[in-house]
Amino acid sequence: MKPLQILRDVKIVAFTQFLLGPASVQYLSDLGADVIKVEQPGRGAYERSWSGGNTYVEGVSAFFLLSHRNVRSVTIDLKSPEGQRAAVRLASSADVVVDNFRPGVLDRLGVGYEKLSELRPDLIYACGSGYGSDSPYRDLPGQDLLLQAMTGLAAATGRAGDPPTPAGAAVVDQHAAALLAMGILAALHHRQRTGEGQRVEATMVQAALDLQLEPVVYHLNGGLVERPTEALGSSFHEAPYGVYETADDFIALSLSPVAKISAALGDPAELREFLDPAVKLSRREQIRRALGPLLLNRSAKELLALFREHGIWCAPVNDYDAVFADPVVAHLNPVLEFEHPKAGTVKVLKHPVRFSSGEPEMRTPPPELGEHTEAVLSELGYSAEEITKLREADVV
Repeated sequence: MKPLQILRDVKIVAFTQFLLGPASVQYLSDLGADVIKVEQPGRGAYERSWSGGNTYVEGVSAFFLLSHRNVRSVTIDLKSPEGQRAAVRLASSADVVVDNFRPGVLDRLGVGYEKLSELRPDLIYACGSGYGSDSPYRDLPGQDLLLQAMTGLAAATGRAGDPPTPAGAAVVDQHAAALLAMGILAALHHRQRTGEGQRVEATMVQAALDLQLEPVVYHLNGGLVERPTEALGSSFHEAPYGVYETADDFIALSLSPVAKISAALGDPAELREFLDPAVKLSRREQIRRALGPLLLNRSAKELLALFREHGIWCAPVNDYDAVFADPVVAHLNPVLEFEHPKAGTVKVLKHPVRFSSGEPEMRTPPPELGEHTEAVLSELGYSAEEITKLREADVV
């Protein structure tokens, strides 16, 4: 399949850090956009010096590697007047500027929306933040766990009586990144039709609420949404929704009639009082307690085969090793392996959307700090002598 370059004529300048901003622009760089990341000279972005699980590949942060492919890096000292002028010149040349620093930071550095939109009325200025630029919490840290806690996600997960249970991944950051990328694409389409630029904002608060669309809407409309005492998979689905222990592992059961499960298991007496579909929500915890012990004397493999034969919705509960050994994951081939000049062979996840017109490709690996400074400044009209002076003054 040919390389995909849907956004090849879009230039994006990224003042981004952590996961939300970098993941957002990587969705777009994968689609061909020219993304230029502005970093602090010397130390670079935070992602270069931190990695979850202390995961470094030959000394290179995996956290940086997972969200910076197809991106160019320039170093500019935004605290110096010369650096601010260079940053304004760079941002003014772009179609889109992306900022996920705390609200107001780039305004104080002279590259905020108000100033840039005066220079480029058709500029799209996209902001990602924890709580919003006009929020009373605007100066508080917007971090994934904190947002899971304050938006009800952690409190809604797990069993009643247990501590709140955060998700096992940075789900709010990643969803906010996808929403911000979607907003940028919508704004680009709007500009194509009208010539108008605009400010686009995605907040982690709304991303976290959007992830909880079902239970939040049920709550707002008077539904009973509360953590179960049994190991059910959510606060609002009817039985047998949840994870069940087997003789050797665990399986997940989802939204299948108790009568169908009972028939597959040989109509055990323990399930007879629950065959009426009318009780699958009102008595879901009793159903969970009755069904659980019936699965303990069979292996997960045996139960999965049996239930699938009877049309019962089920799945194995995989760890990451099992995930990538699963035939359906292997079929999708979601892992991108590439060679990095320092880290060597690196594995990350591919762009998650498929297109019939082509495939998002790795054009360039995540960049070295400031790798493209000279090339980008040259594109802005700086002479070799001017670039040398900026380097000597530690501006770039």
